[in-house]
Amino acid sequence: MKRDIEFEFSAGLRWTHWLRAIAIFVLTVTGFYLAYVFIAPESSDEPILFLNAKFRMWHEIAGFLLIAITLYKTYLFCLDGISSKERVSFVDFVSPKVWFQQLKYYLFMGEHPHLKGVYNPLQFIAYVGLYAMIFIISLTGLILYVNCYQGGGIGLFLYDYMRPIEAMMGGLAMVREIHHIVMWGILIFLPIHIYMAIFNSIMGKEGSLDAIFSGYKFLKHDPKH
Repeated sequence: MKRDIEFEFSAGLRWTHWLRAIAIFVLTVTGFYLAYVFIAPESSDEPILFLNAKFRMWHEIAGFLLIAITLYKTYLFCLDGISSKERVSFVDFVSPKVWFQQLKYYLFMGEHPHLKGVYNPLQFIAYVGLYAMIFIISLTGLILYVNCYQGGGIGLFLYDYMRPIEAMMGGLAMVREIHHIVMWGILIFLPIHIYMAIFNSIMGKEGSLDAIFSGYKFLKHDPKH
């Protein structure tokens, strides 16, 4: 069958996708440690084994990396020319016909609908949910950060902005609880995302999973579109 090669994801989008995956992995491991210390250093009379501080450091580095990536990906979605196909996905999202065809496809009752954008309606709403969770977990993370580093730097700069939001959320304990709950939301999203990516790649046979590595998909030639 003849295939049409289509460039789908820019280098910036692909690199930030994998950097975000690394950041989430580091945040998960270090976050679990900060919530429940599961490793203890060997006993020593030298005051150098600040393992908790090291885990906190990597948690904060990964957190700021996640925030930077999210800001950059938001820029790509809104303004990047190559990423215009992501924006066009909103047209498919608001189409009842595409929704119906997509659900039939997932239930093995029909063919995959022709999409104007790169994401089907379920993918689009899933990514909107992911970005909402990343926004909340980043905001609560910054609130927790400024309460530890208000003596100078970015912690001092953000301190006066974060404290009113902290009060609106019900105090520091509630902020920490929201931070943990949203983390679980992201952890639930990830295996579903991986499963659906593999599902679409196997069922569609168009290299949809390959596109996040190479940027290219190999679409079945359809003279009608």
